[in-house]
Amino acid sequence: MTEHADRGGDAAGPGTSAPDPGDWPQTETMRLLRHLLDVATRVRPAMARRTGLSTSELIALEHLYLEPLGPNEIGERLGVSSAATTQIVDRLTGHGHVTRDPHPSDRRRRVVTLTDSGRAEVIAEIAPMIEGLVAADAELDEAEREIVARYLRSAIEAFTRVL
Repeated sequence: MTEHADRGGDAAGPGTSAPDPGDWPQTETMRLLRHLLDVATRVRPAMARRTGLSTSELIALEHLYLEPLGPNEIGERLGVSSAATTQIVDRLTGHGHVTRDPHPSDRRRRVVTLTDSGRAEVIAEIAPMIEGLVAADAELDEAEREIVARYLRSAIEAFTRVL
């Protein structure tokens, strides 16, 4: 019995009853979703190993691919301390993947910008995955795409419940 259940409720919370995971429906979509999640959890660490970066450094590059960020913003997005952020940015700078530049409107701040080599590193690592996902999406007609989108929105909502 869980500690929560010992206090008078079940593991899902007071007044609710969650099915035992062994009783969850074993549909093809549930099995495939579980498999996708298992594979997805291994993607970043594998990419980081191949590039000689830490997982945090790789995630920072992913964020910087979208837009330049201040060090504080990087730390917030990664959920790390300012000291850890400084180390991450220092290592990425040492690899030549980012630069620290003056903020365009606030001289007291710095902005971290992805370099061409950093951009190339990200693209080289994710291109095969993106190409495969684009190809899979292209095989769907609009009606199928809407069904998949509805399922994925519901799955995202379910995951968000435990954050």
